[in-house]
Amino acid sequence: MAPSFGGLQLTPLAAGGRKPSPDDDGEDLEDVRLLDAYDEDGSGLEEGMRGIQVRVTGMTCAACSNSVEGALRDVNGVLRASVALLQNRADVVFDPKFVGEEDIKNAIEDAGFDAEIMSEPNQTKPRGTLLGQFTIGGMTCATCVNSVEGILRKLPGVKRAVVALATSLGEVEYDPTVINKDDIVNAIEDAGFEASFVQSSEQDKIILGVTGISNEMDALTLEGILTTIRGVRQFLFDRTSGELEVLFDPEVISSRSLVDGIEGASNAKFKLHVKNPYTRMTSKDLEESSNMFRLFTSSLFLSIPVFLIKVVCPHIPLVDSLLLWRCGPFLMGDLLKWALVSLVQFVVGKRFYIGAGRALRNGSANMDVLIALGTSASYFYSVCALLYGAVTGFWSPTYFEASAMLITFVLLGKYLESLAKGKTSDAIKKLVELAPATALLLVKDKGGRLTEEREIDAMLIQPGDLLKVPPGTKVPADGIVTWGSSYVNESMVTGESAPVSKEVNSPVIGGTINLHGALHIQATKVGSNTVLSQIISLVETAQMSKAPIQKFADFVASIFVPTVVAMSLLTLLGWYVCGTLGAYPKQWLPENGNYFVFALMFAISVVVIACPCALGLATPTAVMVATGVGANNGVLIKGGDALERAQKVKYVVFDKTGTLTQGKATVTTAKVFTGMDHGEFLTLVASAEASSEHPLGVAIVEYARHFHFFEDSSSTKDAEDHSRETRFSGWLLDVSDFSALPGRGVQCFIKGKRVLVGNRKLLAESGVLIPTDVENFLVNLEESAKTGVLVAYDDTLVGVLGVADPLKREAAVVVEGLRKMGVIPVMVTGDNWRTARAVAKEVGIQDVRAEVMPAGKADVIHSFQKDGSTVAMVGDGINDSPALAAADVGMAIGAGTDIAIEAADYVLMRNNLEDVITAIDLSRKTFSRIRLNYVFAMAYNVIAIPIAAGAFFPWLGIKLPPWAAGACMALSSVSVVCSSLLLRRYKKPRLTTILEITVE
Repeated sequence: MAPSFGGLQLTPLAAGGRKPSPDDDGEDLEDVRLLDAYDEDGSGLEEGMRGIQVRVTGMTCAACSNSVEGALRDVNGVLRASVALLQNRADVVFDPKFVGEEDIKNAIEDAGFDAEIMSEPNQTKPRGTLLGQFTIGGMTCATCVNSVEGILRKLPGVKRAVVALATSLGEVEYDPTVINKDDIVNAIEDAGFEASFVQSSEQDKIILGVTGISNEMDALTLEGILTTIRGVRQFLFDRTSGELEVLFDPEVISSRSLVDGIEGASNAKFKLHVKNPYTRMTSKDLEESSNMFRLFTSSLFLSIPVFLIKVVCPHIPLVDSLLLWRCGPFLMGDLLKWALVSLVQFVVGKRFYIGAGRALRNGSANMDVLIALGTSASYFYSVCALLYGAVTGFWSPTYFEASAMLITFVLLGKYLESLAKGKTSDAIKKLVELAPATALLLVKDKGGRLTEEREIDAMLIQPGDLLKVPPGTKVPADGIVTWGSSYVNESMVTGESAPVSKEVNSPVIGGTINLHGALHIQATKVGSNTVLSQIISLVETAQMSKAPIQKFADFVASIFVPTVVAMSLLTLLGWYVCGTLGAYPKQWLPENGNYFVFALMFAISVVVIACPCALGLATPTAVMVATGVGANNGVLIKGGDALERAQKVKYVVFDKTGTLTQGKATVTTAKVFTGMDHGEFLTLVASAEASSEHPLGVAIVEYARHFHFFEDSSSTKDAEDHSRETRFSGWLLDVSDFSALPGRGVQCFIKGKRVLVGNRKLLAESGVLIPTDVENFLVNLEESAKTGVLVAYDDTLVGVLGVADPLKREAAVVVEGLRKMGVIPVMVTGDNWRTARAVAKEVGIQDVRAEVMPAGKADVIHSFQKDGSTVAMVGDGINDSPALAAADVGMAIGAGTDIAIEAADYVLMRNNLEDVITAIDLSRKTFSRIRLNYVFAMAYNVIAIPIAAGAFFPWLGIKLPPWAAGACMALSSVSVVCSSLLLRRYKKPRLTTILEITVE
């Protein structure tokens, strides 16, 4: 049965626009009027229409806004336009087939106003751009990649397109209101390549595997069920693959409810499981390899008899006599070779003609052009020689075996290459395999009692689900432990080898292994939001990216084939002309040969030995392997450009708190300099800091709580929970007018008097004097690597707290290791100079920048970059994100904040500074491998082409027949991929080796 398609719109959603209330001011009312103008029917924008917002400046009165509205409505393709004078904004609905954003902007500017396109209004529920992933078959070298990318980027609605040769994948960012995935697939196929859609960033689509469909009636039953389920928009069922693609409204029905609804309505006859897109991609990779193997074995099966007829059979009298038997004007041996090679040339080798045709049609040339040219020259010359001999009786030698063996060796190389390229993506496959296929869902009744335990597909887990994790099984999703205690092995995700203790309220990561006790967890992040999915996404994005060094290969590939063809023609003409002029003896010619045939064999060898593939694979395969190796070692790399920059790092700038130190501040000293009671002093400070989220504030509150209640500060609850508890415990004083002053401290009022808790700068700005004895005490604290916190009450300094943040145990060794690697370590902190110098002295850092505000950290980075040096920044907090973004290479400690991780180029999953060395070392080894790949690929072509052209034949008698040249070409690309695969053997550098320490 042909694939069936059902299109449904069962449940129109109610308008989501906010209705005006009597309390709204005029500005808000105008917003509502504009938005309601779009959504009057509650169904959003008309099909195919787009809505945008434009900031319009220069309007001074209603006449101006009317002028802008009139100008917009006169533009062909604009459906509606509404201008808000007070907001300086125009909302425009238009048909993208007739008009674009730039035309709208120009119309406003032509009316005499300035215009700027803004983001689309959320209330119109635009779909925005989607990121689609497509498999692309038939690409053989960098020229094909450039050709496909060029075609995709020219499509209307496509914002960005990146194609990776190593994975045969393309990522396309496109506007679904202008172009859909089928249009993109068709465009790729029209260019002569094979294409299929893999997945997109859409959240309302699911692909299911269906079992239980045995006949036409079952398929119709499935369609009937889908048409009755509320929220299903469209569906497509393919009987051949058993795949059901459903487009649904996630606001109406969830994916699990959809699956349950189908299985329930069929009385469990149909069984559905979610198709993992990565698994589907893996099966396509295997299919490509098996197809290449099938072509190779077919070609080999047909080529071996040709080779035997040419080389072995003449030495076997009986067989030779049979081959010399005449069939009309031809010999039986020649006819057999012609028939066998024709099958190899046009049936097995059809893919090379197809590839060459599409390349030439797109105005480019690739390896397929060279293969098709070389094999065709050999084949058609041999055919012409046979026909000429049949007509004239003069029999020239034929070279059918050259064509057949050439295609066979090229296919062997392609098969080995596909196997090797598959190995480069092993990292993603292993990460995907970490996620369990199923999960145990615990169902509770309204009273909170467990009523059911059922097994569900892990891809159908929803946030808030209560899941059971038995001992020895994988955690199915990110979540929080609600019951039980156990140890969990997180090494496969974080790289941390020691099992981690998990108790109630402990976070767990999907894909990790529960070792001992049973756990109940509540899912918090599912699908693409889980840590594992984000790691996979990071690795995949990195593998898709192009390192700047690859631009060289792309440039060479664009001119490579025409250059080789020109060299081949020069070789042909050179040998032929020299022969006719008597420049070399006739003894060099083959038996019954002539100068043209002699020259033609050299020319064919030049065409087929040149290999642009090796150049095209040199960088992407190494980057793919390196990103996978990095992920296995807890170092996530965001792209090839980050890899390239990291190997040139000259300075590594460390943040102090939480990066060099453990980020667990503790109060070590509390001294009162007035007659205030010690407990009263701590209560005062804790009350002021209770509203602060700063680590020092949390440490102070924890210390005061411990002083009051004599509780163990290493309780299982974290410090944040303690500080929250203290706010409601009754012993804190009432606080008013609290304010946090970045880089200084906090200020508030208690009992009507001002309380200041912070550094010298805060007290100096507030006019509070610091006595000499307090200053001396403060200096002693700072020189012992502690941070001094000053406390003033009613504009009088009352005491000082000393806060220490212990260094990470590996900090000093890592700093020394970086210095041994030729990298200069630098420390930057917002802390005072004395504390900063004391910490820097302890870890061995000589270059220190202290009392630096968060924005100033980026300026420090820029100061190092002025002389062209490459600077890396290692940080963990929100205040580090400007510096991480400003640095050439930003490295976020994985235990840090999401914002820091977002701004970084490298994410160090473990909270361990040794991974900084791993990141730099891995990038250096990767680019050494890339350079080696390029040297090999270039040297191969530089050496092989002259040999194939016969440059050494007059002196050394070295001559490469075309089939041998083809074998060399095939093995060159395989060797480059295998060279990249050697990176899989990468081991993290041992600090004892870097520091040249001998361990007895």
